[in-house]
Amino acid sequence: MTSENRNMIVAIVLSMAVLIAWQYFSGIPQMEQQRQQQTTQPSGQGSTAPQPGAEPASGTTAPAPGAIAAKPATREEALARSPRVIVDTPRVIGSVALRGGRLDDLSLKNYRETVQPDSPIIVLLSPSGAPNPFYAEFGWVPGAGASVKVPDGDTLWTAPEGARLTPQAPLVLTWDNGAGLLFRRTLTIDENYMFHVADEVENTTGAPVALHPYALVSRHGTPHTLGYYILHEGLIGVTSEGGLHEIKYKDIAEKKSVTFPSVGGWLGITDKYWAATVIPDSKEKVQARFSAAQTGNDITYQTDFLGDAVTVDAGAKATTEGRLFAGAKVVQLVDGYQASYNIDRFDLLIDWGWFYFITKPLFLVIDWIYHWVGNFGVAILIVTVLLKGIFFPLANKSYASMAKMKAVQPEIAALKERFGDDRVKLQQEMMEIYKKEKINPIAGCLPILIQIPVFFALYKVLFVTIEMRHAPFFGWIRDLSAPDPTTIFNLFGIIPWDPGQVPVIGHFLMLGVWPIIMGCTMWAQMKLNPAPPDPTQKMIFDWMPLIFTFMLSSFASGLVIYWAWNNTLSVIQQSIIMRRNGVKVELWDNLRDTFIRKKKPKAG
Repeated sequence: MTSENRNMIVAIVLSMAVLIAWQYFSGIPQMEQQRQQQTTQPSGQGSTAPQPGAEPASGTTAPAPGAIAAKPATREEALARSPRVIVDTPRVIGSVALRGGRLDDLSLKNYRETVQPDSPIIVLLSPSGAPNPFYAEFGWVPGAGASVKVPDGDTLWTAPEGARLTPQAPLVLTWDNGAGLLFRRTLTIDENYMFHVADEVENTTGAPVALHPYALVSRHGTPHTLGYYILHEGLIGVTSEGGLHEIKYKDIAEKKSVTFPSVGGWLGITDKYWAATVIPDSKEKVQARFSAAQTGNDITYQTDFLGDAVTVDAGAKATTEGRLFAGAKVVQLVDGYQASYNIDRFDLLIDWGWFYFITKPLFLVIDWIYHWVGNFGVAILIVTVLLKGIFFPLANKSYASMAKMKAVQPEIAALKERFGDDRVKLQQEMMEIYKKEKINPIAGCLPILIQIPVFFALYKVLFVTIEMRHAPFFGWIRDLSAPDPTTIFNLFGIIPWDPGQVPVIGHFLMLGVWPIIMGCTMWAQMKLNPAPPDPTQKMIFDWMPLIFTFMLSSFASGLVIYWAWNNTLSVIQQSIIMRRNGVKVELWDNLRDTFIRKKKPKAG
């Protein structure tokens, strides 16, 4: 086998191996699961939450959140167990529970469970006692050895009559412990997803009081996750000592608890598109903790921070401040919060992955173009052209070298006849020809290798960014982040049958229009070159488009559209370069030979 043939096979095998590995590690689920958008509702029922907060030197610990009802209730019944104050903004709707002062009821107005306009809006936070408790809590705990009465999960706070929490109207809650301490909690919210919580305590006793501020996010029961290797779902945070922490549910369930000291930072629980995180002041020293505890038949997961003791002198007041992000992980908003509030690496709330330096810039370019053209699919096509332009010098050199290699094929064939089985001499003579003609034998690998990191980055962009969720293209593509919903196995919807329901192999049967278009463009790209003389190599070239067609059929349709468009541009580019180098374009001849069998000469 010649070196150029060997290198071409290596390039093909490499690209296939990478994509197969990507398919394996991303854990592509059944098509029914893929079409079903993730919501924030976990599957378990709640129970008593574990104690939040790490233990500082004094041995003080934060309180356990209030126990939920023994008998599971519907979400509506659980909400009715506490008086509530409405939360209403342009992006969220919900309520604050006066019993416990928790933020435990929040839905996202702008996002629905499916692409259907009448489907339910996304529910993010739910109260303790509901089927899927997920809430945030702020408060105080007394210092070690103190017996000061502080508000807890059962405390009934007082709110002004007719109060509502809106971007224009803060909410002030008060509670008197009856022993000389008056607690006041002021909540504000912006137009989006950021809450600001100021907890004030007024000491009217005759002695100083030491209290520790805390905040937590608690989730009862293990939620349903997509299970993708490239996506983190679970506990997350950034601490000044430890950096980014991404802890999966199963891992924290085994470890039970991990603690990190930090100055500022943030921590919470994230889903694919939504998250709830508590954020201390950027200069506050805290003990950050990730924990899990068995509660009945389920596990309760919690992230929390416990601040240093605040001493409130007799007749004085003290205030501590924190924030809660609870909403959709919109890139522009997350980046804006990081800059506005000096939140350490808050942009990592979005899982950009190892290729952060490619993935995020690629998204920003696509998003910028989208705001001009109004369609993310069109933006992807334009970015593909831009990428082709950026890599044009390298691709041009690569295709030119491939064209020159085709031009010297007659000389290579003559060398094979001349040297026969003398492989060493044949390789030496071939290298002399390459050197004389300035041909790089491995140049053909470069276009494929260039596409791989861009392919991964675009896959990540389509998969993790909420901006791509339910983003339509044209025609039947109503969600670029989901696979093509059509399939050839029911004649694209003519036959009333869903092949995706077939056990085990259902997702392989969802072979839609765009994957077929992609496969055709890949096949045309293969046919652009002369048929390989080696039977093994020819078999790889013949089967590769079909294999990739089935592999990519379960990928996001936006990625498949990109790949088809990229193949089309590559065919055009390579054809032009081959003509400029005086090399015949074999595309039409190869297509003709594929469909028109040559007549065998008659014997005799």
